[in-house]
Amino acid sequence: MSTKESLAHRLYTGDVSYDFVGKRKLWYAVSAVIVALCVLTIAIRGLNLSIDFTGGSEFTVPTQVSSSSIDDYREAAQDSGLADLGDIKVNTIGDNQVRVQVRALSAEEITAMTAQLAERAGVPTEEVTNNLIGPYWGQQITQQGLIALVVFLALVALMIAVYFRNWKMSVAALVALLHDLVITVGVYALLQFSFTPATLIGVLSILGYSLYDTVVVFDKVRDNTADLPKQNRTFGQLVNLAVNQVLVRSINTTVIGVLPVAAILFAGVFILGTGPLKDLGLAMFVGMIAGAYSSLFLAAPMFVQMKQREPEIQAHDKRVAKRASKAPRVAAAGESASVQVTTGTPLVTRSGDAPIDPAALGAVRPQDLGPRQQPRHTTRADRRNDR
Repeated sequence: MSTKESLAHRLYTGDVSYDFVGKRKLWYAVSAVIVALCVLTIAIRGLNLSIDFTGGSEFTVPTQVSSSSIDDYREAAQDSGLADLGDIKVNTIGDNQVRVQVRALSAEEITAMTAQLAERAGVPTEEVTNNLIGPYWGQQITQQGLIALVVFLALVALMIAVYFRNWKMSVAALVALLHDLVITVGVYALLQFSFTPATLIGVLSILGYSLYDTVVVFDKVRDNTADLPKQNRTFGQLVNLAVNQVLVRSINTTVIGVLPVAAILFAGVFILGTGPLKDLGLAMFVGMIAGAYSSLFLAAPMFVQMKQREPEIQAHDKRVAKRASKAPRVAAAGESASVQVTTGTPLVTRSGDAPIDPAALGAVRPQDLGPRQQPRHTTRADRRNDR
């Protein structure tokens, strides 16, 4: 068996365990600091909204697309001499068109930009088309996205409450989802990546990944806490065991999911430089990592904290602690034990302990001395051969 498989098996059986639940105050503090920084970044720097949300001018240039087309036309737009063009977005449409998006321009500025792009493409200015995108369309997208978010969260809360028959799991899952959303949006504000409709799609998509990890953890929690009165561990210990049991699976799932997303992000940032791959890739990359973290370090410990206030859970934990206190003492390392059967002498002694009266322990039974040695039976033929 390999080291990795051995570790996974030991985590599943509880031989090796990390105290996720017991250290929940540490995880709460770390998450609170990260969320606070993200909120401050959003408030101070704001989001770099694309023209789809703020409005702007869009130009479509007929040209033969090459590997340098995006950089060439971004440079051409910058050389137009117009001030404060904002985030110039350039992407290709098929093999024979380039689209350039800048802030809203006046009629004179549109003429200057059209001439500059037409000169770069080597085509008449009449072939370069332009459209004015108003902010109203972006407001509609934002409104529909918020409605979709609210409906999704409501359905998630209802589904978890019905499936697990526990509304406290719904609360913990919703807190984890909001945690992931704030961190993802905060990273966009920090890096000033353009926030586009593709970004909004990516932000909504990561909720599914985060919810999947949380449901996997809660499903194992439900299995471990079934028939709770018969369990020999406290409720917190059972939940912590569940988290450790799904730890390897969660890590593997996250790594497998993040690797292709990282490739998409790399292509969008370093190869294309702009476009939906860049906008979508960052949202999914950050959101999937944050979702895996929140499922293990936030959702499960928060659920335990809410459940431990219930009288039934408190009574169970007290029973487990009472049974543990009454458990027989195990000889510590370095102590030696010996057994004697001579009448009038100590039956059991430990180094450093006083002798124990045999009368207090009762008579030693023959079966305590081990299996009885039966005499060997021989036949007449065996005795004749022995002669």
